[in-house]
Amino acid sequence: MTTDPAALTAALIRCPSVTPADAGALDVIAAPLAEAGFTLTWVERGGIRNLLARWGDKGHPRTFGFNGHTDVVPIGNEGDWTHAPFGADVEDGVMYGRGACDMKSGVAAFVAAAIDFVQETPPDGALLIAITGDEEGDALDGTIALLDHMKDQGEAMSVCLVGEPTCPNEMGEMLKIGRRGSMSAWFTVTGVQGHSAYPHRARNPLPAMARLMDQLASHELDQGTEHFDPSTLAVVTIDTGNPANNVIPATCTSCVNIRFNDAHTGAALADWLRAEAAKVADAFDVTIELEIKISGESFITQPGPFSDIVVNAVQAETNRTPELSTSGGTSDARFIQAHCPVIECGLVGQSMHQVDEHVSVAHIHQLKGIYTRVLRDWFA
Repeated sequence: MTTDPAALTAALIRCPSVTPADAGALDVIAAPLAEAGFTLTWVERGGIRNLLARWGDKGHPRTFGFNGHTDVVPIGNEGDWTHAPFGADVEDGVMYGRGACDMKSGVAAFVAAAIDFVQETPPDGALLIAITGDEEGDALDGTIALLDHMKDQGEAMSVCLVGEPTCPNEMGEMLKIGRRGSMSAWFTVTGVQGHSAYPHRARNPLPAMARLMDQLASHELDQGTEHFDPSTLAVVTIDTGNPANNVIPATCTSCVNIRFNDAHTGAALADWLRAEAAKVADAFDVTIELEIKISGESFITQPGPFSDIVVNAVQAETNRTPELSTSGGTSDARFIQAHCPVIECGLVGQSMHQVDEHVSVAHIHQLKGIYTRVLRDWFA
């Protein structure tokens, strides 16, 4: 009897696991894995519950890994949904609910594939399934905690497949072999408050901030690299909190977000931001404080035997040759890339995080087929 990934998806959707709540989602996955002979380890850190399931010998030199998450983003206004956000309703072959696309269906597909694979054709090797409840949140105590635990216990994946949705429009059109780095920087410019009729008695932080933001936004970071589009910098907010039109404020704040390719490191970009801020501070006789958060570095899994296996599996199941892409935002692959080669392969992501998030039931079964082929060919 095969494992039905659509039924497993529905059971997961019915768990209202809005990050960081688990709401029983991991137990839905744990039960069939344990029944299939997987050894379960619960890794809890910072109030987050994570699951590591292993089939085969610990520390086996040929260990295939899957990674995913069962936490979801909030539903927003429930009244805007035409289907219950946690109902897993199916209409015209489409299943609705928060997490249907991102990414309870992906988790269900690789869990179902792994269970059936080890029972039907036990491989010479091991499988590790790492599932977190902290991907949509701060992501500090989820996949990172699992990787830390694995390191402490001498566990390691040879390669890892992440089940995030990767296709923009059609099933099978794209894989992710890397991701851009992401970082944000918050600037606080401080001058001297004063009357707007006597600007010479004040030091206005606004012209300094305007100059700095213009210089940063106008700067060409690069023209792209072999596998990446050009890096981008976006000014996302400039604020003074000043309600008066006759007062020059003392401070002004702003934030920029940078998505960068493998021509840069977060540290090098941070140095550049500090240098630009220092030049503007000197020119306008103000002080500029800077806070920087690097969410992840850019990375690339070079095309090769692993990506060939995934591409061939996608071709066989969808009749499409997927593009090897590095586009999009960040995912937990940014943590795994320091551990082993990692590729992301999943469903169409058009509805993720939206009202009436949904997934084609046929695509869930198709994705299980892709993962099954990947396992069969990788262990062959």
